[in-house]
Amino acid sequence: MMSFQMNPDYPSIEHLRVKSKKRMPKFAYEYLTEGCNEDLNVYKNTKEIRDIELMPTYLTDLKEVSMKTELFGKTYDAPFGITAVGLQSLMWPNTAQILAKTSVDFNIPFMLSTVTTMSIEECAEITKGNFWFQLYYPKNKEYREDILKRAWDNGCRVLCLLSDVPTFGYRPKDIYNGFGMPPKMMLRNIVNAALHPTWALESLRVNGIENRGMPSFKTLEKYMPGGMDLRQLGLFMDDFFDGKLTVERIKDIQKIWPGKIVIKGVASVEDVQTCVDLGLDGVIVSNHGGRQLDAGPSSISTLGPIVEKFKGKITIMMDGGMRNGPDMARVLASGADFCFLGRPFMYGTGALGTKGGDQAAWILKREFQQVMEQLNCEKVEDLPKFLHKK
Repeated sequence: MMSFQMNPDYPSIEHLRVKSKKRMPKFAYEYLTEGCNEDLNVYKNTKEIRDIELMPTYLTDLKEVSMKTELFGKTYDAPFGITAVGLQSLMWPNTAQILAKTSVDFNIPFMLSTVTTMSIEECAEITKGNFWFQLYYPKNKEYREDILKRAWDNGCRVLCLLSDVPTFGYRPKDIYNGFGMPPKMMLRNIVNAALHPTWALESLRVNGIENRGMPSFKTLEKYMPGGMDLRQLGLFMDDFFDGKLTVERIKDIQKIWPGKIVIKGVASVEDVQTCVDLGLDGVIVSNHGGRQLDAGPSSISTLGPIVEKFKGKITIMMDGGMRNGPDMARVLASGADFCFLGRPFMYGTGALGTKGGDQAAWILKREFQQVMEQLNCEKVEDLPKFLHKK
């Protein structure tokens, strides 16, 4: 890992969040932080993680703490990665590129979304081909196969199929802010952007004056007709994807994807059993950051039964609700093999721009290391031994 100097003015993810809220326009910040309906599951995700306690064993001989974690044949320097986030450069310009570089600097996985603002090819260049790809299911077979070929040819070896978006969540704040389909350019958004000049000027510089500073879907540009206005873009996006992931569709992808396949967004034992029966490589237990089903359970509450039945039979990861190192330690102590985080890294770039990804990664890694040292836990896989059973 490169040498990194932590900015002491922002020593926690919460400090980064507060700063990012000041620097980002309201519509962009709310797109990042909101869930759906009443936002209940966003807050429940974190709260129920923090109900978990860890029990230290002080009178033992701790030799050395190691955070190194092997995942699908690659050893990472920490047991967490940067999850896929759509429209990253809306929150802060060039965020996808910034976080891809962070993944290289800290040797952690980076997951690229189909609907992010960096192309597969640019991601491969930054990460030297060491990236994961999250696929929103395209309706068109030719486009679908071409996207997967581009990912494989550019070094991606882990494919994440998104299962928890059969329909888009009902998000009142996004609708109010004009992020429905088709999107609308609201006067209040223009005014709010003008009140955040650093964001506005950087957006214009990165995304171009001709695009009014708005980011574009770089991976999908190849398949888009030119010269679309916002309404036409909305109709194109609505027609391009079919979010329903079925067993038959998974089997079709298995026939053409030679690498690892992970299903992201599972919550039930039944769905994980299907993944095991299909011979898939891993699952990411997730509720899409609370953005899809407000009436559903938190990610951590669904992890336990899945771990109990499938630990050792399939790689079990978790995404959602983790905001710091202790949160990750709680999740790993609960039996997850690996963690993915999204919002903490977005808070980093929103707060500190090009330096924010590394700041967030450094904080998370240092906090996690401190928890392991405090527990007297030498290896990540030993964390379940420290779970406090009340």
